[in-house]
Amino acid sequence: MSAQDPLMLGCHNVDPFASTTSLDDEGPNPFADPTPTKPTFPPSARSAAPVNTGPDARLEELSRRERELEARERDLARQQEALASAGKANWPFFPFIRHDIKGDIPEPSQQLMQRLYLLWLILIGTLIINFVACIFILLSGTADGGKDLGASIVYLIVIPVTSFFLWYLPIYRGFAKEQSLFYYVPAAPPDIYYVFCGFHLLYSIYMIIGIPSTGSAGLISMISAYARHYIVAGILGTIATAGWVVQGVGNILYYRLIWRHGNEAGHSFSKAKGELATHGARAYFTGKGL
Repeated sequence: MSAQDPLMLGCHNVDPFASTTSLDDEGPNPFADPTPTKPTFPPSARSAAPVNTGPDARLEELSRRERELEARERDLARQQEALASAGKANWPFFPFIRHDIKGDIPEPSQQLMQRLYLLWLILIGTLIINFVACIFILLSGTADGGKDLGASIVYLIVIPVTSFFLWYLPIYRGFAKEQSLFYYVPAAPPDIYYVFCGFHLLYSIYMIIGIPSTGSAGLISMISAYARHYIVAGILGTIATAGWVVQGVGNILYYRLIWRHGNEAGHSFSKAKGELATHGARAYFTGKGL
């Protein structure tokens, strides 16, 4: 072969052991320290609202803690006052019985308990006015005046005591202790507490009517006094009748509220029997041991 093929000549000129890269080329150095990378977060974390740590946020947090501390101090002071006066008789009507609505009754029930207390005081005032009205009915010369006066005296003596122990005090201790025993009195079924409230309502209606010789200066006796021109007896009878109307309406209203409260609190007749068996009947009248 006299002449060499250019293609073959090019193949013989290529060095198969030569490096295809130069030391001067820029590239990753396997011996260099790894480059630190900035951590990435999911989109939800990146899009979250930044925490406000400015002066306003710190001031608001301090104010919140201050309010919580003041509330705790008030509760602690009330508890200390209740403990200091626990068991002390402080009521003029029954000196041997403790009565402190703000100290004994939880705050959510205090307003209702104060209204019940006012209703009981109205009952006492109505009985006094009814007694005075019966005196004037007797002076007016009616044939049944003596019977009215005698019955009104019995009411004035008996009703305050019985209404207190069978109507007001159980409600008071029921709100204070939240025990089914004070809502249901299982002495002899169906002799339950709510029946006493029903009796009180019926008694108020009975006194509103004012049947002669029954000791009531209600509607019938009041109208009779006005008809015979005994104005003082009629005016006193009007006031007494208004008092009995307040008793009737108030008993209907609060009876419903107390019934609903007892059901919401989970009080039941079976729980009352268990509490009576555990604490005894004395706990119902004294409130001790609960």
